[in-house]
Amino acid sequence: MEFNLKEGITSTMEMHVTDNNTAKKLGSGNLDVFATPAMIALMENTSKNSVDLHLPTGYTTVGIEINIKHIKASSVGAKIRCEASLKEVKGKKLVFYVEAWDESGKIGEGSHTRYIVNSEDFMKKIQ
Repeated sequence: MEFNLKEGITSTMEMHVTDNNTAKKLGSGNLDVFATPAMIALMENTSKNSVDLHLPTGYTTVGIEINIKHIKASSVGAKIRCEASLKEVKGKKLVFYVEAWDESGKIGEGSHTRYIVNSEDFMKKIQ
């Protein structure tokens, strides 16, 4: 199946840092700051959302690689904005450039790779 995805597709998502997405709560650290796993989840979700509407019914994407730098801490209450941009399309392989900011500047950046899969077939293979 051919997919009509073009490089340059972007998506933006926003969220606030809460007690539930701190390093201390998620177990990735001991401090009440925005957790790296929470930032990565936001980056993956933003990437996924950027292409969801362009896929045929029954198809989705799955994340297979992430290379991220978390370059600045954000406190509870901070507003986080993430942008994903589709940089490369190779058949079913999609490579995104992702960035995240809080009110005082960039907090993270990197790349994220996803693959297009048929949801039903994918789930059958893992059962």
